[in-house]
Amino acid sequence: MKIVISGKGGAGKTTISGTMARIFADKGYKVIAVDSDPSMNLHTSVGLDNPEPISSLKDLINERAVIAPGMYNLSPKVDDIPEHFSSKRGNLKLLVMGTIEEGGQGCICPETTFLRALLRHLVLKRDELLILDTEAGVEHLGRKVAENFDIMLIVVEPSIKSVETARHIYKLSKDIGVKRIYAVANKISGEKQKEFLKERLEIEFFEFIPFDEKVIQGDMENVPLIDIENSTALKKIIRTTERIEKVIG
Repeated sequence: MKIVISGKGGAGKTTISGTMARIFADKGYKVIAVDSDPSMNLHTSVGLDNPEPISSLKDLINERAVIAPGMYNLSPKVDDIPEHFSSKRGNLKLLVMGTIEEGGQGCICPETTFLRALLRHLVLKRDELLILDTEAGVEHLGRKVAENFDIMLIVVEPSIKSVETARHIYKLSKDIGVKRIYAVANKISGEKQKEFLKERLEIEFFEFIPFDEKVIQGDMENVPLIDIENSTALKKIIRTTERIEKVIG
């Protein structure tokens, strides 16, 4: 299974991504969780140390991705990266993409080339269950990669800004060929907030996750949500993983 989880920063997608990664790993799946968010906080939600960001491996990237000044190998060797540059817990691996300081809009640099090649490899060539946590969509990865994601979940909270971001991600992802796109409503305190989102988003809702003080507790104590007892949000995220298994088959 290849799962991408997107949405506006602060909507809770990283908590959901990391918790789902742990749940699937506990079910026996071999999981690769990929942090492609600039904040690089996914490790807190899976309970692992943050590995070295791939984008910071300058020497390795230059060796594999640079042919000559200004010329880049679009298919560099990346198949060994998950083993050597991930944090591990049982059958769960965490990879952190890192950030790239580009020299202007449209800039193509060796780091960009390398990271895109790595993500293509993870989606197209690996058998593990992949969870990609990304603030942006996946259109920058190209149609072939986008079409091979089994499902996209757009995490949205009850706010206009979050709704606008969800609409934007949905349109671009649908245009590029992502097959199944759903919304996951998060931090929901009642029916009024549910209706607010339903009225403004023409996306099928996969789940409504309630506002839960246990999530805040986990953030304050630096404890993954899956390790906190009596969480109503956790119960809904578990149900989300069960629904994903049924939808994808």
